[in-house]
Amino acid sequence: MPDAADTGSSPLLDVSGARATIRLNRPKHLNRLQAEDLDGLVKLFDRVEADPAIRVLVLTGTGRAFSAGYDLNSVAERAKSTSAQQSADSAFEVVVNRLEDLGVPTICRLNGGVYGGSTDLALACDFRIGVDTAEMFMPAARLGLHYYRSGIKRYVTRLGVDNAKMLFLTAQKITAPEMLRIGYLTAMVASEFLDEEVDKLGTILAGNAPVAMAGMKRAINEFARGELDDAGADQRHRDSMRGDEIKEGIKAFAEKRAPRF
Repeated sequence: MPDAADTGSSPLLDVSGARATIRLNRPKHLNRLQAEDLDGLVKLFDRVEADPAIRVLVLTGTGRAFSAGYDLNSVAERAKSTSAQQSADSAFEVVVNRLEDLGVPTICRLNGGVYGGSTDLALACDFRIGVDTAEMFMPAARLGLHYYRSGIKRYVTRLGVDNAKMLFLTAQKITAPEMLRIGYLTAMVASEFLDEEVDKLGTILAGNAPVAMAGMKRAINEFARGELDDAGADQRHRDSMRGDEIKEGIKAFAEKRAPRF
């Protein structure tokens, strides 16, 4: 996708074959998210999920950072407000939770640093591939902010209690090798190999059975949150045993070819 003008815009969607790419697009401000960007992201997620031709979503940023997180001025304004409007935190939480539960597999292409709430946005993706110069930090403790519940749960369930405490309570910046060590990054590569690594994983995901993947992703997320819908998972398993995907998968295996789902 072409470089954007410095002025930037709301997130952009590009669809190429089975892959959709959403790009945060405010490079002058390190892709800091504005209130209108949150609404825009939800609409783009809806479009991606509604298109059966899309099998994988890549989320990335323009320029030298993935994202500087949510606009702190907006957070401050909401904090001073005495009205019953939705808080900035809760609006952001809706977006991140929607991304985590998206029906297609998701890859965060971490083209640079990731800060504040955007660390949770990336963590909500199924996979995170980052450049070896990336860095991250969660500054909530420095700002006097108690982070929202589902975000803390995501950190704990995906990174473990000790790593969640280290990141939230110290508010210290960590580098890409440490992000890889604690499991925040799925893979770390030199910048010149970032697209190759993302393409490789995207191709694998796009070639697998979409209904089976969506159901298993849902079960894994529910397991992690301690809220598994046992009946739903069992029903999806039974349905898969009689579905078109397994018929094609078994036929392709017997014919020694790639399945066509």
